Amino acid sequence: MLTFDRIALQVPTLLLPRVDIDLTKWAVIACDQYTSEPAYWEKVEELTAGSPSTSHLIFPEVYLDEPDSEERIRRINHEMERYLAEGILVPQKPGFLLVDRQTQAVPSRKGVIVALDLEQYDYREGAQSLIRATEGTILDRLPPRIRVREQACIELPHIMVLIDDPQQTVIEPLFARLQETVYDFPLMLGGGHIRGYRVDDADSIRQVAKALERLADPEQFARRYDVAGQPVVLYAMGDGNHSFATAKAIWEKLKVEAPDRQAIMDHPARYALVELVNLHDPGLEFEAIHRVLFDVDVEAMLLQMGNYFAGQGAILRCERFADRAALEAGRRAADTGHRHQIPFVSADGFGLLTIEKPALHLTVATLQSFLDRFLAEEKNARIDYIHGESAVTSLGSRQGNVGFYLPAISKHELFKTIILDGALPRKTFSMGEADEKRFYLECRKIRR
Repeated sequence: MLTFDRIALQVPTLLLPRVDIDLTKWAVIACDQYTSEPAYWEKVEELTAGSPSTSHLIFPEVYLDEPDSEERIRRINHEMERYLAEGILVPQKPGFLLVDRQTQAVPSRKGVIVALDLEQYDYREGAQSLIRATEGTILDRLPPRIRVREQACIELPHIMVLIDDPQQTVIEPLFARLQETVYDFPLMLGGGHIRGYRVDDADSIRQVAKALERLADPEQFARRYDVAGQPVVLYAMGDGNHSFATAKAIWEKLKVEAPDRQAIMDHPARYALVELVNLHDPGLEFEAIHRVLFDVDVEAMLLQMGNYFAGQGAILRCERFADRAALEAGRRAADTGHRHQIPFVSADGFGLLTIEKPALHLTVATLQSFLDRFLAEEKNARIDYIHGESAVTSLGSRQGNVGFYLPAISKHELFKTIILDGALPRKTFSMGEADEKRFYLECRKIRR
């Protein structure tokens, strides 16, 4: 298989559904979406019942706490084997795949499907690898994903990896010489539309590799970010951080168990399939990821929060408002000085938390530092990370719940922030809303 080791790139052999497969039923959204909305996944099951679909090859996280998880994993692995044995998945000529995604929010978001080398990725805090985590990895989220992948014969990516290419030298030139259309179809349940184009000629592959090599040049990297002596970051995790970390964990385990360390380095599990997206693509939007707590005494929590921030030398103020409009007006009026503002909603209505003199730079970091402490002590409480303010309002306004609305960060500051400050707090940003997430579509063998 053709690899470019300096830039951690492999040209993959993709598996795609047989031509007679209904692709709208085949492609399903990322497993970590709609985790508090089981009705969405019930609709997916209804739509895909009896049809070949990636819904039968993934473990939606909404079901992680169900008692039949081990049986579900066995069914997933069995279906993967069956899809290969029955020719439902068909090997393609080695190459990349160019993707053009339309959503309800944007007319076009472009990407290219490649495989990246897990040898050049490290999700541990402080890592300086070529492929860099952009947020903290929640280690507790890895074991169920590992159980799914460790016996899997194929992988399906919902991983999106960012490159910082302001001159648009890597992905965009491929659209000037489009080749064969591989798929072109509407995605289910409001997911928009997607088109895929084959990129398997030597010139196009070479163009992608050379453009990535220029972005990875140490001297150009230092000038671009004004950071002399810093290790190069070529790829930054966008979506699917925990799936990529899972692939890394399994690869490390394979190496440890291998009787021949040299022979294992050619194993297909060394690489993970991802979609590369240019940070400067006009169709790429960064959205906030909000928080909702369940099964909490809201007033007692706010009291604990005040004590927590007082212990850091900060001051917490809490104001209540009759409705969301009044909340926004109050937020704008108070938006001055060195402070963090966190609007919230509970069964009692809307409110605004203002933290004066916060110890941390980002609002999300300030809130998450308290939530980590609170959840460690309140064993009955639980948290979910929510895309979209309407879902926060709906869930947070229920009795015993509270929802926090958080701001989005600027995508143009992402690379320099992780170079200088390291990974962001977990669940700091989202690339679009829930229905804009990547759908499972392409596959790749990860077992010999």
